[in-house]
Amino acid sequence: MAGAKVIDGKAIAAEVRRSVAADVETMRREAGVTPGLAVVLVGEDPASQVYVRNKAHQTVEAGMRSFEHKLAASTSEADLLKLIADLNRSTDVHGILVQLPLPGQIDARKVLEAIDPAKDVDGFHPVNVGRLSAGERSLVPCTPAGCVILAKSVQPELKGLEAVVIGRSNIVGKPVAQLLLREDCTVTIAHSRTRDLPAVVRRGDLVIAAVGRPGMVRGDWIKPGAIVIDVGINRVEGPGGKARLVGDVAYEEAARIAGAITPVPGGVGPMTIACLLKNTVSAAREQTSRTG
Repeated sequence: MAGAKVIDGKAIAAEVRRSVAADVETMRREAGVTPGLAVVLVGEDPASQVYVRNKAHQTVEAGMRSFEHKLAASTSEADLLKLIADLNRSTDVHGILVQLPLPGQIDARKVLEAIDPAKDVDGFHPVNVGRLSAGERSLVPCTPAGCVILAKSVQPELKGLEAVVIGRSNIVGKPVAQLLLREDCTVTIAHSRTRDLPAVVRRGDLVIAAVGRPGMVRGDWIKPGAIVIDVGINRVEGPGGKARLVGDVAYEEAARIAGAITPVPGGVGPMTIACLLKNTVSAAREQTSRTG
């Protein structure tokens, strides 16, 4: 049996970014508006710094304006909330993203709720969470949106598929389940307390793994021919003590059984920033139509 088709997240993300760049050019030409994304980073977390740098680079590459705000780790909650209030009022800024995690003195929930829902390009504000849950138009969390695009690159019509989501976080598990319901999938949310988890996963025509545990999902959990989207990014020690990235799915095992599978790295990861840019253009279009 030939192995699973490898879903190339880098190539699909590049297509999304090309489409975003074309939309940006259209907005600039027709409405005289250049979408702007503000990214706020508090502290010196190295992984966050790399991620913010990549976001800024890709924002500019797509023809948008990038506003970076790098604040000291000692920044007070009041000062951060004041910055967000300023960004909410700015007509140049259409999307606001506060990079998590935040230092201990700052209440992340309070900060995320202070962002104008119309500019909440992460899709974490309770208003957007509620709209997504109610099936209304909203800004959608970027990683779940990317997962659905990757699944549809293999099977454009997901209607009727049995989808198993492993993980129930507010960032991936719950919103991706809502998005799959919109696609008319039959959705099961499984998690660490699910009874006979392997048997539940084996029902899935589409499996989305988002638990943060390296190689937890074994190959014999996968239904033959299933689409497997691996959201996990786990740093483990490889040969010679060198760190490497692996997903939540035991890739080599699953690739022998699945119909299609995302690699780690190079699968879901690149889609997150691409969908962030897509959200920023959507937010800019919505705000422009309201004011115009």
